[in-house]
Amino acid sequence: MTDTIQNLIQALNTILIGKEDKITKLVANILIGGNILLEDFPGVGKTIVSRAIASLIARKTKPVYFKRIQGTPDLLPYDITGVDIYDPGKKDFIFKQGPIFTDILLADELNRATPKVQSALLQAMAEKLVTVGNRTYQLPEVFFVIATQNPIESEGTYPLPAAQLDRFTCCLSLGYPDFDHELEILEKGKSEDRLHNLTPVIQVEEVLLIREKIKTIEIDPKILKTITSICQKTRHHKDIKLGLSTRAGLMMVDLLKSYALLKRRAYVIDQDLIELAEDVWSHRLILLNPQLKAADIISHITRDEVRKMLRH
Repeated sequence: MTDTIQNLIQALNTILIGKEDKITKLVANILIGGNILLEDFPGVGKTIVSRAIASLIARKTKPVYFKRIQGTPDLLPYDITGVDIYDPGKKDFIFKQGPIFTDILLADELNRATPKVQSALLQAMAEKLVTVGNRTYQLPEVFFVIATQNPIESEGTYPLPAAQLDRFTCCLSLGYPDFDHELEILEKGKSEDRLHNLTPVIQVEEVLLIREKIKTIEIDPKILKTITSICQKTRHHKDIKLGLSTRAGLMMVDLLKSYALLKRRAYVIDQDLIELAEDVWSHRLILLNPQLKAADIISHITRDEVRKMLRH
């Protein structure tokens, strides 16, 4: 099982060169079925890495189902969920599935879609269910969403609402590569060429077994108390308008366990919390002062609470 996970990490490292720490966090999310928000500049590999993930996970002998939607202002909710269509031959309505009925959904530039389209993903992201009309449909157990957005463009975009941001387990910024890795990328050529050579390295059934294994990872009650303290502090912080939800704490616990497994440990340590805090929690905060950075605030609170924990 450990070898299979390492094969997944190594394969993704061939696509996203020089971002080993980001790949580890991506895989930790995949293993728990967490929704991922990739917020970064154009051309750093957000879409390619999403396609690579889908190419590396298999159901039986074929890669899992992967579908992509492009966020645009004219997109409608039923373009994602599907719609009931009247069939004259059957004299009844039949349901035509939308792209959300897949294993992995890439919502590219989600912030270019209107709020009502963004909200079409809410139920699926939280419950793996889709309701259309008076019927509710179950999505595959492995289902999760990868969404992307460009942080520097505002024209023609609609900020993701707090309810949706809270459904993303983490928000990752891949960032530009350093000089040596960028040179290596130029020497190897486009990632699309390497993408075609990828073959599945892990089965859906193995992913589901790993999720059960993750549940057995131990987490010290002191760390749970620290997570609770951090959530509480953000709700009373002078610079924060909207703090962390209870769901944010639960998602952190799940991701900490998955992250510990990738580090080949059967238990969570305080350093795991420090390393994941910004990625799991920053995007959920709404600040009173837009000139401040949520990542700086959450990092300061987390380190302060971890120090308190270690003193007691």
